[in-house]
Amino acid sequence: MMSPVAHSDKLSDEDNGVNEPPTFPQPYAGLRVVEFSHMVMGPTCGMILADMGAEVIKVEPLGGQKKGDATRDLLGSGAGFFPMFNRNKKSVALNLDTPEGLSAAKRLIGSADVVCENFKAGAMKKLRLDYESLKVAHPRLIYASHRGFLPGPYDHRTALDEVVQMMGGLAYMTGRPGDPLRAGSSVNDIMGGMFGALGVMAALAEREKTGRGQEIQSALFENNVFLMAQHMMQFAVTGKAAQPMPARVSAWGIYDVFDFKDGEQVFLAVVTDTAWGLFCGAFGFEDLLADERLTTNNLRVQAREWMMPLLRQRLSGFSARQISECFEQHGLPFAPITKPQDLFDDPHLLASGGLAPITLANGVQTWAPLLPITLAGQRLGVRSSAPALGAHNQEVLRGLGFTAQEIEALGVKP
Repeated sequence: MMSPVAHSDKLSDEDNGVNEPPTFPQPYAGLRVVEFSHMVMGPTCGMILADMGAEVIKVEPLGGQKKGDATRDLLGSGAGFFPMFNRNKKSVALNLDTPEGLSAAKRLIGSADVVCENFKAGAMKKLRLDYESLKVAHPRLIYASHRGFLPGPYDHRTALDEVVQMMGGLAYMTGRPGDPLRAGSSVNDIMGGMFGALGVMAALAEREKTGRGQEIQSALFENNVFLMAQHMMQFAVTGKAAQPMPARVSAWGIYDVFDFKDGEQVFLAVVTDTAWGLFCGAFGFEDLLADERLTTNNLRVQAREWMMPLLRQRLSGFSARQISECFEQHGLPFAPITKPQDLFDDPHLLASGGLAPITLANGVQTWAPLLPITLAGQRLGVRSSAPALGAHNQEVLRGLGFTAQEIEALGVKP
């Protein structure tokens, strides 16, 4: 497997910015978004709008111990947050605890179409940067607030992705019985930001009709509940509580991970009666195809207790590669068990343009996944990597009419 750094050796001159950078669809070009955010949820909303062409200006804190978005320096599982969720943005560093810095932020908001924030409830109100404080002077402003909870009895609580996974059923459904387990990604933070961006898009469409802005809200807990909706409805329909995924009664006869002789694992799925015929034919299992106990998917589900050990034993002599090639040849669903770092080498992502070159803060060049959509057959690309702290102070503040002396008085280095 190539490392991300090894991949950087393959970046072309064009990727490195030597030639004209490629052009990408930018449906929100000309839209200005001012983002007061940190961690993942708010930055994801801003990133989506930025990927779609909006000018997203990330306001980062200065003063005292504050030196920008704290995710710039996170270790471990948070080390990828900042470069992933802050691409295609500009950075302006301001000390909002000073009258001058706060005044500059308000002037910046006055130039914006959208404000995006995800700080604790009351934080923006204390600075008089909340929607209620801004809407009279800026009636066209769209204000996207990202919260732990939408208004209600829980809205005073501090929420994190793992908190709402535990209280919203996702950890219960992911782990084994008695062993709740968070999902292996910041799913609520990322999807919460995505729904925030969706709300902004809806508000932009509404503003086209009415000329007025509005506040939209997105929240971690409600996002998690939406993820659990299928299991809630399962109970409503059947009267039976959903079991955690590792203990559930599968809806399909073959829908599981298998071990093969090279020590690798592959997920295999045979979910229709037609697919069962193809599967048995491909591996010469005529006896199973003729077995009356296995003629329908529902019968195969009921027979899993004895059928699955038999299939595991019969398939164990194959390699993962042989199994994958056979399933692909016959149009049957399969998936190798892939680690995140292996995706840098995924042939589909590489061939389809699903990864784009970026530069990390330490100068290392690597690749990052793009939004999983196309517009007119084109992916939305990376125009710029995550910015250095305050990299656009001069550009943005001068554009607002600040003089060099005023910028210097803000404590911003030229």
